[in-house]
Amino acid sequence: MQAFIDADRYWLNVNLATMQQGRYAVQQDRAVAVKDGRISAIEPMSALQEFIGRPEALAGKGGWLTPGLIDCHTHLVFAGNRATEFEQRLQGVPYEQIAKQGGGIMATVRATREASEQQLFDLAVPRLQALMREGVTTVEVKSGYGLSVADEHKLLRVARRLGEVFAVNIEPTLLGAHALPSEYKDNPDAYIALVCEEMIPQAAEQQLTRAVDVFCEGIGFTPAQCEAVFSAAKAHGLAIKGHTEQLSDLKGSQLAASMGALSVDHLEYLDATQLQPLVDNHTVAVLLPGAFYFLRETRLPPIEALRAAGIPMAVATDFNPGTSPLASLRWMMGMACTLFRLTPEEALAGVTCHAAQALGCAADRGLLAVGQRADMVLWDIQHPAELAYQQGVSCLKQRIFNGEVHHV
Repeated sequence: MQAFIDADRYWLNVNLATMQQGRYAVQQDRAVAVKDGRISAIEPMSALQEFIGRPEALAGKGGWLTPGLIDCHTHLVFAGNRATEFEQRLQGVPYEQIAKQGGGIMATVRATREASEQQLFDLAVPRLQALMREGVTTVEVKSGYGLSVADEHKLLRVARRLGEVFAVNIEPTLLGAHALPSEYKDNPDAYIALVCEEMIPQAAEQQLTRAVDVFCEGIGFTPAQCEAVFSAAKAHGLAIKGHTEQLSDLKGSQLAASMGALSVDHLEYLDATQLQPLVDNHTVAVLLPGAFYFLRETRLPPIEALRAAGIPMAVATDFNPGTSPLASLRWMMGMACTLFRLTPEEALAGVTCHAAQALGCAADRGLLAVGQRADMVLWDIQHPAELAYQQGVSCLKQRIFNGEVHHV
């Protein structure tokens, strides 16, 4: 029991959903010790009665401890909003008409370009805090609303600053190939060259990101253009991932996976018969039920095929102003169950161990195990399934980041 003697603090009388192998892997009546921001021991309570009442002891009172939740796909930093566009769409106005009127993603790009770094930071704070209040300890933040070298890097700097100011891990991702800026509307290849030859190299040199994303779609970029971006990213030591098969089947998922992508995201049009590249390259399928819901989509990702192939499925908010302005990872868990037919256990794995794998940090986060970062959440629940089952009522008792208890 030396680990408890040496611990900075420890939690007594807790039940654990450790999420080993993507399962609850329940351990009941346990104590968890933390030293230097990492889990140093997990032991049965029956062997630790002498530690009750010590200053380092925190009473779990029979609550459930899970890994800290991970939102592995967000677009958290932007300016402006598109509520009027939302209203127009509900009234039957086509997106093409909205875009011609100055709406759509370019409206967000214009507002974001005009905003200062401080303004963007201030706008992002309440969005981030909403996630943290639900037990989120790691958030991936994509750029993609600047669409110029200077503005994309501005977004990445803001994302990094969020992680410096708040008790949360921020994983910035460069999404320069998100949409075609108006100044390149007649020359998309020239814009891709800018992304590959300037945007990516400078971001890598300045250590603004560890990963590069693309939007492989008819309204985004072609597979050939995305392959060029992936090659540039890999040449600079950056991980890759893709927005793929959201609106059509361009085989972007297979391309990304074959090039070693950490994840492919959306996947409503993913061909269920062509999953082997994902299997072979251990690529995570990231499900985004918020966008599916908000856009009133009807075509489901091939969940059964992904499950049968043993492909890890992560779940994320896709928080963004146009298609998923929904800052609730718990709600995404519920929708992943009701809309996509995941089990509550799969949904929890999707926001813990599988989300960590999608970000390339599974060795460090996403599980309750000795040696892992002590990013954890203590819940006032009777069973982990409640995390996907009930919405709107907080059951969070403690959000634990790097071994310290934090409250938003």
